[in-house]
Amino acid sequence: MAGIGPVQLLTVAFGPEAKFEGWIVDELAELERTGQIRVLDLLFVQKESDNTLVIAEHQAQDMGQTVAALLGISRDTLRAAEETFPSLSEGNAFGLTLHEIRDLARALDPGTAAGFVLLEHTWAKELRRAVREAGGVPVAEGFLTQEVLESVVAEIAASVRRLEEGAVRDSREERKPGRKSGRF
Repeated sequence: MAGIGPVQLLTVAFGPEAKFEGWIVDELAELERTGQIRVLDLLFVQKESDNTLVIAEHQAQDMGQTVAALLGISRDTLRAAEETFPSLSEGNAFGLTLHEIRDLARALDPGTAAGFVLLEHTWAKELRRAVREAGGVPVAEGFLTQEVLESVVAEIAASVRRLEEGAVRDSREERKPGRKSGRF
């Protein structure tokens, strides 16, 4: 999959008091506009009172197929997704605990080694703020392995094509006489 950089999956949970006012999408658009990230796919699901998951009303059009495929769920129904992807359950914490971090080092076999790098994602400061202000809490994230990416290569390729076609179309629009360039 040459041409695609490291792909990271971030999962954020929102409580019943969450405020979906566009802050997160605006911040993702700004990060994309400045070349810091490229949003390959985005899926918002919401749990109904009968415990089924449905695509949330603020879901971006033409997005979600790749994430749904990674979750192993049908994008059309999204029923039983909680069983397939337990981090959608309410109350699941995000991140490594101090105990888990220490266990990582203790679990090394004799003669093996590990590197631990603590990174600050400076690009994500405003995205984190937008998520928090919307009432969101990160529940999972990680870089996807080559094996995982291969399972959804067709969906990712379609997303990249759609994004690149949109970028070409947008740049043509910006060059039209009298057209002002603006943010999404």
